[in-house]
Amino acid sequence: MVKIAFNTPTAVQKEEAQQDVEALGTCGWLGINERHTTQSAPGASTASTGAERNRRELRVATKEKEGSSGRCMLTLLGLSFILAGLIVGGACIYKYFMPKSTIYRGEMCFFDSEDPANSLQGEEPYFLPVTEEADIREDDNIAIIDVPVPSFSDSDPAAIIHDFEKGMTAYLDLLLGNCYLMPLNTSIVMTPKNLVELFGKLASGKYLPHTYVVREDLVAVEEIRDVSNLGIFIYQLCNNRKSFRLRRRDLLLGFNRRAIDKCWKIRHFPNEFIVETKICQE
Repeated sequence: MVKIAFNTPTAVQKEEAQQDVEALGTCGWLGINERHTTQSAPGASTASTGAERNRRELRVATKEKEGSSGRCMLTLLGLSFILAGLIVGGACIYKYFMPKSTIYRGEMCFFDSEDPANSLQGEEPYFLPVTEEADIREDDNIAIIDVPVPSFSDSDPAAIIHDFEKGMTAYLDLLLGNCYLMPLNTSIVMTPKNLVELFGKLASGKYLPHTYVVREDLVAVEEIRDVSNLGIFIYQLCNNRKSFRLRRRDLLLGFNRRAIDKCWKIRHFPNEFIVETKICQE
């Protein structure tokens, strides 16, 4: 007996529905995977972009740091040069405006044969003291001598400059307020170096300060209107003062001795002896 079976509509529908569910599940799984892949890709790309950005920022920061270090080094180097220039310039200015000098003090005594007290026979010789201060500047080749008011003689206080660079001697009589200038007599005026040695001997007591007198007889022959060309030291001493040129009396031809009625003396020791400078003026 042959059985003929027919699928009922319900069974067919169930089978089709089951196939649809399986297909839907497969599509859904594929969709989920696709979405997961799609969502994961932007994250990975963002991470890669961030790492690249960090590397770039690191390189930029490194370059900026190197540039800042270079600028700091250049700034420090420039400041070092400026500081060195200020130090050297300050030293030069100090040397120019504050010349090296030393103040020396000394005293010598001399026997004045023209003094009536020394002309008496049997009397002990009377020695007159001469005291002075000397500002000796070897670098400038100059000696500035200050003769104070003497205690036991008839000479005038004075300021004296012996300028070996200019070859001039200037006497400023502090009582009269006048300057008197003449060529430097190197035969009786020691160089600054030798004067330093002389004052050193006087200070140590190694040199006997009893000596003799060398006399100069000078005449003021003409007034000097401008002393600016005689050197800075003589200019500072004699500027805005009446200044006169001195000549030795024995060199003046036809000189009228009777016309001289004003004479005074200045005593100082520019050597191992006393120099008495007698200045006369009409």
